[in-house]
Amino acid sequence: MQLIDQILVTSAGQERSIALYVGDLAAIPACEAVDLLVVSAFPNDYLPTPTSLIGALQHAGVSVGDLAAAKEVDLRKFSSCWLSREIRQPNVYFQRLLCFEPLVRGSAPQLVGDVFRSIVPFCTGNPPITQIAMPILAAGDQCQSPAVMLGALIDAALHWLMLGMPITRIKLVVHNKSKIGELASIFSRAKANLPAANTDPRGKVSRFDAFVSYSRQDQEAVDYLIGMMKKSQPTLRLFVDRLELRTGSAWQQHIFEALDECRKVIALLSPSYIASKVCKEEFNIALFRHRDSSDGVLLPVFLRSAELPTYMRLLHLLDAREADVSKFGYICDHLLHCL
Repeated sequence: MQLIDQILVTSAGQERSIALYVGDLAAIPACEAVDLLVVSAFPNDYLPTPTSLIGALQHAGVSVGDLAAAKEVDLRKFSSCWLSREIRQPNVYFQRLLCFEPLVRGSAPQLVGDVFRSIVPFCTGNPPITQIAMPILAAGDQCQSPAVMLGALIDAALHWLMLGMPITRIKLVVHNKSKIGELASIFSRAKANLPAANTDPRGKVSRFDAFVSYSRQDQEAVDYLIGMMKKSQPTLRLFVDRLELRTGSAWQQHIFEALDECRKVIALLSPSYIASKVCKEEFNIALFRHRDSSDGVLLPVFLRSAELPTYMRLLHLLDAREADVSKFGYICDHLLHCL
């Protein structure tokens, strides 16, 4: 594979990179080995066509269909992807495969961030995922615009790296050499538009005791719990988005900054929480901090019964189902003790 250009980002005190290559992902050389290869597919369709990466992998001895039949983790309901088991084959220089099936939940450009959301739980696994490679997703047999998809991929990669995702290198690989000129120009413009001070944005001062991550559909129950906590501890500093957001502010950036300025994150899990991209993003950002912290950051509360992704179920959950106020006294006491 040939390196064309790269964007360097400093996050969490470490330099990370997004690199643009031209080459054949089905024949990754040992010197470019990665932990994870990302492919895209139509829902439940792993036919190895001659023009697809899935077809090229089949020719190289890696069957995506066989990997799909024995998935390690299926996250398609939550983030459009599934993860394969470990691949142990001679001359195959990626350890696992992540398959992106965007049409399950929406259009590819809108959902490309799901690729990174799906990787979050495994970044610090055993072994951890630190380097990933992918084509310009959905730009082959799925007929998405390569230019549009590359722009979406760069935006999503920058977003997650700046939030502290512990991936050291993301390789975006163009197979068709005739397309590299146009795509290299798009990549170069994205690099030029990156703020000069692209350093770790995390604040070091805890302005709040806790960030309350919740779905607006659960507001009544959340308000009740917050009211109990503040009655017990009037000086408690909680970040609740509708109370703290400044009118006209860049709300998303303000949310991300607030997550880093809170000592703890209370996540109130429910079906509407799991269905919300924003809520899951808040949870995943908190999870980065939780895993890097000696005393933990995340305080998840099971507010209403929901089908949780495996990585959420692995955390210790306080049980308040089904928004049962008789349980709120114990929940309130436990949360205040942790704060």
